[in-house]
Amino acid sequence: MEQYRSEAFKELEKHGIKNVSNAWFNLSTPALYEYAVRRLEGHIAHLGPFVVTTGHHTGRSPNDKFIVREPSSEKNIWWGDVNRDFDASKFENLHNRLLAYLQGKDLFVQDCYACADPNYRISVRVITETAWHNIFAKNLFIQVPREELGNFQPDFTIINAPGFHAIPQVDGTSSEVFIIVNFAKKLILIGGSSYAGEIKKSVFTILNYLLPIGANGKNKVLSMHCSANVGNDNDVALFFGLSGTGKTTLSADPNRGLIGDDEHGWSDDGVFNFEGGCYAKVIRLSAEAEPEIYQTTRMFGTILENVAINMETRRLDLDDAALTENTRAAYPISSIPNAVIPGVADHPQNILMLTADAFGVLPPIAKLTQEQAMYHFLSGYTAKVAGTEKGLSNEPTATFSTCFGAPFMALHPTVYAQLLGDKMAKHNVDCWLVNTGWSGGPYGVGERMKIAYTRAMVTAVLDGSLADIPTEEDPIFGVHIPTACPNVPAEVLKPKNTWQDKASYDEYANKLADMFKKNFEQFQEHVSEEVLKAGPR
Repeated sequence: MEQYRSEAFKELEKHGIKNVSNAWFNLSTPALYEYAVRRLEGHIAHLGPFVVTTGHHTGRSPNDKFIVREPSSEKNIWWGDVNRDFDASKFENLHNRLLAYLQGKDLFVQDCYACADPNYRISVRVITETAWHNIFAKNLFIQVPREELGNFQPDFTIINAPGFHAIPQVDGTSSEVFIIVNFAKKLILIGGSSYAGEIKKSVFTILNYLLPIGANGKNKVLSMHCSANVGNDNDVALFFGLSGTGKTTLSADPNRGLIGDDEHGWSDDGVFNFEGGCYAKVIRLSAEAEPEIYQTTRMFGTILENVAINMETRRLDLDDAALTENTRAAYPISSIPNAVIPGVADHPQNILMLTADAFGVLPPIAKLTQEQAMYHFLSGYTAKVAGTEKGLSNEPTATFSTCFGAPFMALHPTVYAQLLGDKMAKHNVDCWLVNTGWSGGPYGVGERMKIAYTRAMVTAVLDGSLADIPTEEDPIFGVHIPTACPNVPAEVLKPKNTWQDKASYDEYANKLADMFKKNFEQFQEHVSEEVLKAGPR
């Protein structure tokens, strides 16, 4: 035991961490459960999931995320509101204060991989001050085989210390919370927040920087914020979409294998999952709508964040949003029966870009040209309505998140868009815009598109039956609407036909078209004339 402690302490000293009370490396999930319970970090619920609360921060803190400005990366970073720069000397001072804080603490270390394709794999060491965050890392990333742990050398290190709060006046942060990436030191510091998603998305940010630029002499890989599945004929599909568009529901198909639910790379060899687990929203989750994900909330090893629990019976209430709407389950992808392990597959045949258009003017399904795919990828449009977020009016609110994941894009968005266009052309990939939002009028007048119709349209895309159906160009948005779709009424396919007030449709459609144009002004100097003309008329 003493020899183990000595070796653990020496390993931590490589990261500047000294004088800790105890350090545990790569404990099994049951062992981490024992420590988490003993340390009163959470509660074991009925059938075994571990339930935790994250305090004040129940979601990401985008205003507290920074990238250190240093010579090796500063020319590549997309600086601005998404990627705020952080002074290198301030980082050193904060890092030293954090190291001092960790003295005398118990620490848990999990060594992991990111990227299912070994050709692009990176090694990540996650150091946490809680046992449950270590379970989270073990669940979300790819586990290192026991026989490889002896030679493990991290490419990047994450130090996660929720109990350490920054002092903005001293440390140069925006608040007590900080998520700071230093590419030169290959180090990520996280403090002030217990929300585990910061760990996951920090690794995603790293990969969004390294892979598209071909770091370390490797071929360029398109990193993507999307889910991916594969059919029995090895036909791969990618699903892009912001929260509320149905990405998780539509990609979780019992008849297709799940490659991954959130983060993927597209290399010269095909598509691969970045992760070894899933981080699913579970508010109002039902066994009927999403049975595979529902089952994970009843499994040993699953981490449940901010899910309501009856402390007498230890039963969960997945409908209770008292703590947050953003309740989460973190579990290994092996918990999903039809998961593809390892998460590696061929090039995609179809790309589906999902939007929930609350203005009710986009078609429920439309085929996109390569240039239109790049335009809508850069736009990343959906709409939010009252009831989905605080402070929203009854009027729909347009939301544009470039690449369908702006907060995690370290490079300029056009880098990813150009890679997407190139790969679509090289591999002859079809791209479809799917509107899961409103039909017959805007939110408050029309109705949400029936999920049965959306599923039928997605099925028609994936089984190829929609590929050869003639299309008609939308006069305002320019996308190509199929004239028919199996198991979908023809009148639903053209949105204007579903509106009683045709003049009102034109008004709303032109209004949304203007929003697209206004948002795209930021990209017009960085894209070709063909892409610029691929937007609304």
